[in-house]
Amino acid sequence: MILHRSATTMLPLYKLSSSPPKLFSQFRYSYSVLSNSSSSFRISLLWLSHPRRFGTVTTAAYRKEGGDTFFTEESVSWTSLGVSDKVSQALYNAGLGQPSLVQAASIPSILSGKDVVVAAETGSGKTHSFLVPLIDKLCNEQNDSANIAPSDQGVSQPRKISLVLCPNVTLSEQVVRMADGLCDEKGKPLLSVVSLCGRQGWPVNEPDIIVSTPAALLNNIDPKNFRRSDFIRSVKYVVFDEADMLLSGGYQNKVIRLIHMLRFDEKLLSRSNEQNLPESETSSHFSSEDEDNLQDEDLSEEEGDAVENDDLDEELEAGHVKSTDWRRVRKVYKRSKQYIFVAATLPVNGKRTAGAVLKKMFPEANWVSGNYLHCHNPRLKQRWIEVTFDTQVDELIKAVKHGFESRSVSGQCRTMVFANTVEAVESVAKILMRGGIECYHYHKDCSLEDRAKTLTDFQEKGGILVCTDAAARGIDIPNVSHVIQADFATSAVDFIHRVGRTARAGQYGLVTSMYTESNQDLVAAVRRAGELSQPVETAFSRKRSFRNKLKKRALQRITDSRADEERVLRKSSSLDVDEDVLA
Repeated sequence: MILHRSATTMLPLYKLSSSPPKLFSQFRYSYSVLSNSSSSFRISLLWLSHPRRFGTVTTAAYRKEGGDTFFTEESVSWTSLGVSDKVSQALYNAGLGQPSLVQAASIPSILSGKDVVVAAETGSGKTHSFLVPLIDKLCNEQNDSANIAPSDQGVSQPRKISLVLCPNVTLSEQVVRMADGLCDEKGKPLLSVVSLCGRQGWPVNEPDIIVSTPAALLNNIDPKNFRRSDFIRSVKYVVFDEADMLLSGGYQNKVIRLIHMLRFDEKLLSRSNEQNLPESETSSHFSSEDEDNLQDEDLSEEEGDAVENDDLDEELEAGHVKSTDWRRVRKVYKRSKQYIFVAATLPVNGKRTAGAVLKKMFPEANWVSGNYLHCHNPRLKQRWIEVTFDTQVDELIKAVKHGFESRSVSGQCRTMVFANTVEAVESVAKILMRGGIECYHYHKDCSLEDRAKTLTDFQEKGGILVCTDAAARGIDIPNVSHVIQADFATSAVDFIHRVGRTARAGQYGLVTSMYTESNQDLVAAVRRAGELSQPVETAFSRKRSFRNKLKKRALQRITDSRADEERVLRKSSSLDVDEDVLA
């Protein structure tokens, strides 16, 4: 996690005249956790503390030296990656004729059935990198079920579905649209995909893929234990999109709780198979009194999980296991579910970062890394503009007008202007409007309907979108040619996601970053990483010594500023005294 502290953002509304103050975000002090490390970085993820415990795959194997930085070489096709003809044809019909480098590296690993962590730069095709193999697996399983011999048709086959977890409704609906875009020759989606978010109830017809937020999913399965046990048992593939976000902050407890439920079901199913018990006689029931046991459990399984217990065998034979007995199920068990984690930023420094959590919970997972994870995208041009209290508005107007010159391949101009708060977005939007520049605005205070309409209009008509970081993660808007940071990002992670809105899918893009003196430490770390062709990982550091150093710098600037003010006041007072004496 990135620790950042700043005072309340102050964003009064200003006119375009030169007399009023022209500041979007005014901070009394600000500091970010950076690192002064300049150690080298290997894209193959060998910087992990225990590399031998992980299978690692890089995209470099699918790209010729000096070749395309997005698509694979022409000899690599969907079928060569192990995708069936049916799904390959659906991809071609959708205009996806060539796999991206990240997709080529991810799909074989996911098809193998192992747990996979996909950590790759924004705009690299990560969504299809997990949708394609999962849709392929489910289609093949449906075909196998249809080909069951008549003598075996009376035996009920357990249903297999895929669960995709996203941090918000917008991303969930985007995943559904992308999955529905893969259709057969008649134009019908290959699988049934539904979004379970907000006030939407449980789907009436059984879908093949459920896309949901953690909170919405728990709200739907918590009240009905029978629904929970049936659902958990049917889930065979689980995807965590924007995994670094889901494994931190307010999402973490809910996500870890879901992982424990899924793993507990795996353990019960493994033991029932050893005892030759029907699946229907072992179910993963949890009472409400025992939810705290799951939520408070450590992120990794402790040694106590591996304890064998003869009484547990008898309980399993009887067909039921109490929820308090889940810890007594042994640690070594036969896996029956696959876990896939996808992220564009995956910090590993510190025990509680998303990468460290994954290394501990899934030590045998295959890691797939993009060539430019946390790194400068060579297709991205960056402009750095230091602004002051009096110049920020004028520089913003210049940057927006400069963006009109950098149109995308579609001929339309799409510019995203980022600000740090809702108030800042509204202020920037009014400034642009007063300057004769029409724009959309997008932030958390806009309704879901308004946000969806804004994104649709922006994608279809182009223009200027003024937004907070609510539009920085995961949202795929093709052909954004220019990103402007009216307020500089408050962390290196936010910076990466913001600039990742352009130069996507092998295209070129421009980023204009406006910064003030309060941002200099973070800006210096990010620029230094780009100049040295190193990852911005150096700005993710949680090292306490360096963090304290930045705190001291920020506090020293405040102290110096106050000292200057006091000297000016004292000088002014002494002049007043001298005038009185002379009088």
